[in-house]
Amino acid sequence: MSEPVTLTAGSKYYVMAIWVEGTGGDHCRVAWQGPGIVKRTVVSGDYLSPYEPVSAYGPNPGDGAAGVKRMPALTWKQGIQAASHEIYFGADEEAVRNATAASPEYMGSQALGSESYEPGKLAWESTYYWRVDEVNSVNPDSPWIGSVWSFTTADFLSIDDFEDYEAIDNQIWYAWHDGLGYGSPTTPPYFAGNGTGAAVGDETMPSYAEETIVHGDAQSMPLLYNNNKQGYANYSEAELLLTDVRDWTEDGVAELSLWFRGYPASIGSFVEGPTGTYTMIASGADITGTADEFHFAYKMLTGPGSIVAKVESIQNTNQWAKAGVMIRETLDPGSAHAMAFVTPGQGVVFEYRPVTGDNNLGAAGQQTGITAPHWLKLERSLSGSFTVSHSADGSTWQPIANAMTPSIQMNANVYIGLALTAHDAALTCQAVFSNVTFTGTVAQQWMNQDIGVASNDQEPMYVAVSNSAGSPAVVYHDDPAAAQIDTWTEWVIPLQAFADQGINLTNVDRIAIGLGTKGNMAMPGGSGKMYFDDIRLYRPRNVP
Repeated sequence: MSEPVTLTAGSKYYVMAIWVEGTGGDHCRVAWQGPGIVKRTVVSGDYLSPYEPVSAYGPNPGDGAAGVKRMPALTWKQGIQAASHEIYFGADEEAVRNATAASPEYMGSQALGSESYEPGKLAWESTYYWRVDEVNSVNPDSPWIGSVWSFTTADFLSIDDFEDYEAIDNQIWYAWHDGLGYGSPTTPPYFAGNGTGAAVGDETMPSYAEETIVHGDAQSMPLLYNNNKQGYANYSEAELLLTDVRDWTEDGVAELSLWFRGYPASIGSFVEGPTGTYTMIASGADITGTADEFHFAYKMLTGPGSIVAKVESIQNTNQWAKAGVMIRETLDPGSAHAMAFVTPGQGVVFEYRPVTGDNNLGAAGQQTGITAPHWLKLERSLSGSFTVSHSADGSTWQPIANAMTPSIQMNANVYIGLALTAHDAALTCQAVFSNVTFTGTVAQQWMNQDIGVASNDQEPMYVAVSNSAGSPAVVYHDDPAAAQIDTWTEWVIPLQAFADQGINLTNVDRIAIGLGTKGNMAMPGGSGKMYFDDIRLYRPRNVP
């Protein structure tokens, strides 16, 4: 709450509220209290309007920004009364501040709707100043003189920082060509795909670039790789056609730098030994909410059927770690499912998700005071009803207390098996199962995999550069498990490594990032997801 502010009728006041969203659903309201308003009351919308300044505002790069690329696009937000913009730019702050249309700092006029100015290639590590005046010839208060903003250019050449991509006209896969391609031959833009297992971008993000896992600024490039994708090559590559930074000898640059991060190797496993006894290892945050994280060993069930298993033991990574039996519609993290499980500290529990993407109904049935070893049974009827029961000896069965018999509509073919989550993504949990039996039409072969737990298979990572003609030069990362590094890591490649392979560094045409062995068409590989950011050229530096 602010200190008391004396308000004068008919005057306009500005309110700015800054807050940090917590777990979602947060909101902000403005209230007032005073003469004539005895009780603090939310201000009616009749008295509120958006912030609409008459001067230009919202500069990008932000005022005082450092490390700006040498060919920036300067943008701003228009004043509410503006009909056009007059732009001033230079290296002298006072000259820009005092400039008029007759000054060398005057860069011309821009029409309304064109809130952007490109000053061209700028000097290394230099500070520049700019000003935007808002103009409206029919308004006597015009022009509205803008503030002087500044930025400092970087000590590098930027190949791509991934900040300019957005979902309307500049989608990231338009620039970085992958195996999926985009568009239709009859409706350009169109690219058929490069035939590899790469897929860049994320359609769940507003920009289609990654907006959470970033190294610098606000966006990075997500790249899915799948080197065992039917109908595609057994390597994954995304390639960028260079338009601006093609002379890789300019100003003595000698190093290519890019930042990357992946996910660690999967730790989930499922092995039999001795015969009829199964040991499962899993991490995972939980089987709950709208998406699950666990390890799943399963077979295919067609129609009605059941599974019985004895949970011999479960490691106490959390009192809500879960080991039990599950029937699941798909292998997606948000799939509809039903599950009965034993926990280290919360007894035996029944939970289910009635519809894919809905919240899991936690503790739909629960009986405390029970620990492993213990028996569980889960059954699906022909109508899609699920029933659960438990037993201390595998002979005398009883329902889990308060458990309902929900009807969960799934496909005829579903996945039935054993599930384990550590209930703590940072820990690894082990459980042992035995006496596993099925009824119904069930496939014979066990399969197992992580569900919802991000992990990367080990695949070589490489960068390839090329001229407009000739074969590309390829440099592989020294660490064959680089794709499993889960913290942002800089990869520095001496440009001489490309020159030694015959590349003309004065006119580099393309750069590609790949996972796998470039050109591999025969040997299947692994899959995973990587993130890349801040691809740059530097002059020689002292780096690790």
